[in-house]
Amino acid sequence: MRANATGRVLHDPKGGSFRFDAGAVCLDFAHTGGEGRYAIFESLHEPADLAEWLAQPPLAVAMTAAVTARELTAAKALRQAIWDAAHARASGRPLPASAIATINRAAIAAPLIPELAADGTTAGWAPPVRATQALSTLAREMIELLAGPLAERIRECAGDNCPLVFVDTSRPGARRWCAMERCGNRHKLRALRARQAMEP
Repeated sequence: MRANATGRVLHDPKGGSFRFDAGAVCLDFAHTGGEGRYAIFESLHEPADLAEWLAQPPLAVAMTAAVTARELTAAKALRQAIWDAAHARASGRPLPASAIATINRAAIAAPLIPELAADGTTAGWAPPVRATQALSTLAREMIELLAGPLAERIRECAGDNCPLVFVDTSRPGARRWCAMERCGNRHKLRALRARQAMEP
């Protein structure tokens, strides 16, 4: 991955948007949509949508082969597995066997291979560049996250009914909210109103 900058702008179907940094690209990917009640947040409707998401920093993947419908299906399966595994780890539950199997299966494929440009100061991905490689890279990042020192810092937002998950990469490890501008401010506002209601 080119840069350490993670995070994307998430859009609420009811209106509004906010920047959410999950702390890892694989967790950012987990928030591109979902199944069941999360289907309203779906952003990967067709193969081109997956190509566009992968083309954004920090991955900045320029495909040399068009994303296929099969790769889109595999991407959604990996996304769900990452989501399920992250929520299980955040709540201290055992990881679902199906999620582990899906992540491991995606990681088997060759990952993206970094390549230094001729100027020696910039890097890209060595061709050919396919979606399967990008998915392998995301799966491998999730494996490192789950098996590494930050595994205990995978958390679910403390906001009411907010299912967003992130890895707390802050030095004190005190992050509670998906975003201060969203759930953090809502909590502050509720606390303020509660204090005001208690005052004579």
